[in-house]
Amino acid sequence: MSGGTFNYQQYRIREIADSVEEEIAKSGKPKTERELKEDYPWRDEEYFEKYPEDKFHYAYPEEIIEEFKKGYELLRKAEIYAQRIDWLIACDDGNETFLERLKQELDVLEYELKTKKFEVKDEEDED
Repeated sequence: MSGGTFNYQQYRIREIADSVEEEIAKSGKPKTERELKEDYPWRDEEYFEKYPEDKFHYAYPEEIIEEFKKGYELLRKAEIYAQRIDWLIACDDGNETFLERLKQELDVLEYELKTKKFEVKDEEDED
């Protein structure tokens, strides 16, 4: 198995980035039926008539969303750097390969960020 220098913590960085991406995507959007059942299993329709805002995810102000996007980018870069440094230190990559792969992955990320929409991913109900 490759790497391991950082106990594979770069994958935790990616999970954090994914969580930030999800917060951006869901901001102000309606919760799914599944989310409502999970968040409010004891609530009925009467409750939601009284508190309709609970049917929606918290809506972050646009300036906060912009900072979340910056954070997402930095987290993704941190993940890439951690992975590439891990492989270099573990001797899975040499110096030149490290630099080549780092540049390649950062270029891919840059393209992804230019085209990223931060949309809610469709989830199939597992009921």
